[in-house]
Amino acid sequence: MRCGAGGPVTRIDAVGVEAVTYPLAAAFPIASGTQESAAVLRVILRDSAGHVGVGEAAPVPHIVGHDQRAAREAALRLAPLLEGADPTAIRPLHRQLWNDPAANVSAIHAIEMALIDLCCRALSVPMATYLGGPPREVRTDMTVPMVEPQAAAARAASAVAAGFTQLKVKTGGGLTDDIARVRAVADAAPAAELTIDANQGWTTDEVVAFADAMGDAAIAIKLLEQPLPAGALAELAQLRAAIDLPVAVDEAVFTPADAHAVIAADAADIIVLKLAKAGVIGALDIAAIARGAGVELMMGCMVESAVGIHASAHVVAGLGEFMHVDLDGNQLLADDVVDAAHGPTICPVGPGHGIPLDAA
Repeated sequence: MRCGAGGPVTRIDAVGVEAVTYPLAAAFPIASGTQESAAVLRVILRDSAGHVGVGEAAPVPHIVGHDQRAAREAALRLAPLLEGADPTAIRPLHRQLWNDPAANVSAIHAIEMALIDLCCRALSVPMATYLGGPPREVRTDMTVPMVEPQAAAARAASAVAAGFTQLKVKTGGGLTDDIARVRAVADAAPAAELTIDANQGWTTDEVVAFADAMGDAAIAIKLLEQPLPAGALAELAQLRAAIDLPVAVDEAVFTPADAHAVIAADAADIIVLKLAKAGVIGALDIAAIARGAGVELMMGCMVESAVGIHASAHVVAGLGEFMHVDLDGNQLLADDVVDAAHGPTICPVGPGHGIPLDAA
């Protein structure tokens, strides 16, 4: 089906590229550094029928290898490839854009999101429906960063008071401090489901010691996210046999080829999808590979606005069967593009990703 089904094929006649920075409500320390703002690339596409689509990407340099400036420059260099193109030709455009030497994943991600948003708005359907499922409520966890145990406990208690039943605790900065932080969170939120994200910050011995400490303290952990360096696939496979905790990989999977490699190495129980790492099309392909191999999926995010968070929520709703959702990034901002209550529920609506264009 083409945008404007039943009528003439539309063409992209305007491409806008913007750099937007959102201050965080509070500094957000993790194993790989402290973030104080979200530097976002925004792409706005308009077609010949007047439909508009908006996409965003939040490049974090130590994760994707480039910053906001490089993402903006790449998007500006790719823009001429979009002008005059059929906006429904998303996969052909995906291949064409990636073949350009100017491409980086943030530019591709923002463009793909804008293309899908534009097509969905032209068809008056939610993005979830376009991807295969109805828009439905998505529940996210809340992340506790690498702070002192007392501060971690306070953040956990505040999240529970806001309705969160799942907490993700950042670790990887020193095993003794990590164990103390997790214990503080568990004490402050005894009914909450806990996941742990070490952001590549541990050794195998430290992971085993952490798992033993959690067992001794009778603290249940749902999953352990990227405990070892991304390239240590053989070590991750050995670790899975040494501990009872499910192992999720995040930084180890950016592309479908990465997903193949992780699965071939038997290195993960769960693959973490992030649109910011793979783009929308890459994420859909990774999801298909994981499901074909019987590996579970988790949806994650960067610190980004409601545009990116709601697009990810539409992917969760459209594909279904995600075992865990971590889409709290916009709740860390001092001000988002739309006013929203602080809480665990995301309600993706349409058309497109559902965020009003005037807000974005």
